[in-house]
Amino acid sequence: MKDYYGTLGVSRDASEAEIKKAYRKLARELHPDVAGAEGEERFKEVAAAYDVLGNADKRAQYDRGVDPRSASGGAGGPQGFGFEDIFETFFGGGAGPFGQQQRGPATRTQRGGDTLVHTEITLEEAVFGVTREIQVDLADVCSTCHGSCCAPGTQPTGCRQCNGSGSVQRVARSLLGNVMTTAPCPTCGGYGSTIETPCTECSGQGRTHARHTVSVDIPAGVETGTRIRMTGVGDAGVAGGQKGDLYIEIRERAHAVFERRGSDLHCTLEVPMTAAALGTVLSVETFDGQQEVDVRPGTHAGSTVRLKGLGVGRLQRQGRGDLFVHLDVVTPTELTEEQEELLRQLAALRGEEAPEARLAPLGGGVFSRLKDAFKGR
Repeated sequence: MKDYYGTLGVSRDASEAEIKKAYRKLARELHPDVAGAEGEERFKEVAAAYDVLGNADKRAQYDRGVDPRSASGGAGGPQGFGFEDIFETFFGGGAGPFGQQQRGPATRTQRGGDTLVHTEITLEEAVFGVTREIQVDLADVCSTCHGSCCAPGTQPTGCRQCNGSGSVQRVARSLLGNVMTTAPCPTCGGYGSTIETPCTECSGQGRTHARHTVSVDIPAGVETGTRIRMTGVGDAGVAGGQKGDLYIEIRERAHAVFERRGSDLHCTLEVPMTAAALGTVLSVETFDGQQEVDVRPGTHAGSTVRLKGLGVGRLQRQGRGDLFVHLDVVTPTELTEEQEELLRQLAALRGEEAPEARLAPLGGGVFSRLKDAFKGR
C-alpha cells in the first residue's frame, strides 16, 4: 500500500490544515509549468495522496489499512479532487472558477498558547505526592473590553475596501486565460472589519497579563521530566479566544541518603563486623518512620534486605515500590591491644591464623552479590 503520508511529508497524526498546507506547497513546486515534464509523475502522486488524506472518510479507510483508490480501481484523476480545488491551489483564492465567494471573513479570535513552567520537588514528595502552589504569568481576558479589542463604547467598523467580506478579487493570468481569484483584504487583513479605536488597556489584543497562583496536585510517582497537563489553565487567546493549557514539568532533587531507581528506593546501612557475624536487628529512619532491619548471623558485605512497600508510589498503577537496604560490613581499623588479642584468639579457635587463599566462583561470592544488589535483585 502506498505511503500517502510520506508522499506529502506529514506525520500520521497531522491535522486537516497541515495536510492541506503540505499539499499546496508540493503542488505549486511540482506543477508542470514550474517543474517541467519531469515533475508530472510526482505531481500526480501528490494529488493522489491528497485525494485520500484530504477526505475524512477515505483517510479513515486508509488508516485501517485499505487504500480507497485501489479499492475503486484507481483510474482517472484524483477522486473528489474537483475543479475548484485546482483553482484554490494555484491561485490562492477562496473563489470558484466563476468568481463566487466561498469563505467569509476571518475571525480575530485565536486560542491561547500553552504555557510550560518548572517546579522542584523533594524525593519524599515524589514518594507520596504533594499539592504545590505555583506562581506563573498568564494572559487573561481584558477586564476593560472583555475581549472585544475595542475601547469601551465602540465596536469594529466594516471594511470599506472589501465591504466586510474580508477578501478582494483580482484577475490573474493562467493557462486557461484570465481567472478571477480572491486574496485577503490588505486593509482589514481578512477580518472584514477594522478597529478604529482599540482598547488602551490591552492595546487592542483583548487580553492582559498578570501573575497567578495555581494550585497543582502532583501525584506520587512523578520524576524528573514528568509533565502534568492542566487543561484550559494557560494563556487566554487573542480577542477573547479560549485558554490554552498549562504544563508543569517536574524536577526532582537528589536525596542525601536514598537513591531512587524507578519505583524502588535504595540505601546503604553500615553494620559492625561483630553484628554481621552474630546477627542483630537495627532500626533505620525511612520516609515511613522507623523500620527494623533484620541482620542475620553471618551476613556478608553486599547483602541486601528488602522492605516491601516502602518505595515510591507508582504513577499509573496501585501500590508502591520497595526499599532495598544494602548492608556494608564495617571492619575495624583501630584496635586496642586487648581487642587485637581477642581477635587473634578467635582466629586461632577458627584455625585462621594463616588462612589459605581460596578463589570463589564467578557465579557467587561478594562481587556477584554486589552486582545483584546494584540491579535491585
